[in-house]
Amino acid sequence: MDKKAILEQIEKNVKMCQKCRLYKTAKHGVPGEGNIESEIVFIGEAPGQMEDETGRPFVGRAGKLLEALLKEIGYTREDVWIGNIIKHRPPENRDPLPDEIAACEPYLAMQLKAMEPLMVITLGRFAMNYFYSDGRITRDRGRLIKIAGFNVYPVYHPAAALRNPQMALGLKEDFLKIPTVLKYIKEDLQKPDGSTDLLQENKDQIGLGL
Repeated sequence: MDKKAILEQIEKNVKMCQKCRLYKTAKHGVPGEGNIESEIVFIGEAPGQMEDETGRPFVGRAGKLLEALLKEIGYTREDVWIGNIIKHRPPENRDPLPDEIAACEPYLAMQLKAMEPLMVITLGRFAMNYFYSDGRITRDRGRLIKIAGFNVYPVYHPAAALRNPQMALGLKEDFLKIPTVLKYIKEDLQKPDGSTDLLQENKDQIGLGL
């Protein structure tokens, strides 16, 4: 099967999924959408109310902020792929439970394996911890972490930024660095231990004034 066929099959499976309790209260599965050839993908936590109603990721207020930030770095949402670690909405937008994350894990793993993005931008702590269980979003956001074969770049979740002005500033700051980080990924500037903070190590060359 080619990449498109694999992702279409995953989408069908997500929409019919009953692997955890969440399907009982959700209206639609939200597999993810976008450009499957994109060098970067965005991974959030779980669908919210608008996403549950439409079956599409990041279409509410947080999605509008994400689209605005993408525009600032020269992208549209059609240029990238956007998904979540959880494919059905948790009731009342509560945090996903460990067994729910485990049930959904194969879907995202297969999606990422099929797409092979150069850069995975995680939105919020749950998405970051999916890749990096020891991560702390306040400490690790805006750093490039190479782990498990992925170049992971954690940033605050747009929903958190809508509630917290300081997080909003941090999210924008980290977003504006994305093109530079992607450039360095392409140049394969990694530390020998496989984990690096490229922006901090190369701040003089990059000229971001960190």
